Amino acid sequence: MDFLALAVLTEAVSAGSLAAAARRLHITPMAATRSLSGLERALGVRLLHRTTRSLSLTDEGQVFLAHAQALLEERDAALASVRPADAGATGRLRLTASTAFGRKVVAPALVGFMRAQPEVRVDLVLTDRVVDLVGEGLDLGIRIATLSESSLVARRLATSPRGLFATPGYLAAAGTPARAADLAAHECLALAGADHWALGPAGQQTSVRVAGRFTANTIEGLHQACLGGLGIALLSRWDVAEEVARGLLAEVRLEEGEPEPLAIWAVYPTRRMVPAKVRLFIRFLAERLEASGY
Repeated sequence: MDFLALAVLTEAVSAGSLAAAARRLHITPMAATRSLSGLERALGVRLLHRTTRSLSLTDEGQVFLAHAQALLEERDAALASVRPADAGATGRLRLTASTAFGRKVVAPALVGFMRAQPEVRVDLVLTDRVVDLVGEGLDLGIRIATLSESSLVARRLATSPRGLFATPGYLAAAGTPARAADLAAHECLALAGADHWALGPAGQQTSVRVAGRFTANTIEGLHQACLGGLGIALLSRWDVAEEVARGLLAEVRLEEGEPEPLAIWAVYPTRRMVPAKVRLFIRFLAERLEASGY
């Protein structure tokens, strides 16, 4: 099987054109066209509908694309299995992270990682939903959560401490709560469907019911509402560090203690033949988090 032709196909679909695929693969557009045409001749089917302005998969191409991606990943895994442990990474790294953490932490880390690993290409999916890594063809998920049982492999990278925050203006107008019970008199900004906050150390936690006029389905939404002075929000410290330093937000400290911290996890499908691109990025991100004080 011509692995270059497989790479041309997958890159062309990802980038939207053969010319873009050629640039990514560091070959000429003519070489990309010839390689793909040779693959189509060998298979006896057309894989792509191509015009000067557009590119789309044929029905046969749609079916074959998944096999092409799998073959390329198996090749990368095979090469990684015999490379020295300190060898560089290659191939496309497909990963997902939550919107806020991905934008503030994961994406900047990927910039440094790609500079250190020039043969790696990255597809980053930012979303606050729990992504099916296997079903959506992703190599890695970075999650901040209490993980439930699953067939995935999880490595704890760091701790994500959290706190209660509000604008100084809100606290001046509504008062600063001192105990968990005081929250009943306040506008509490919570995720939709999450109407309890756990406060205090593990094993001695107080669960307090919270309510307010504003809910959101993402932490980003709560963060913006909090900055707008709508109430008190439970947010990660990494998410609000800049606003606290600038005096835009103030921390609310309660007698019962801080909200329980969450863990930052790297989640991936299997322990077997983990590709170098995944293994090295997990290490890179863990070291970056440690250096940042997580």
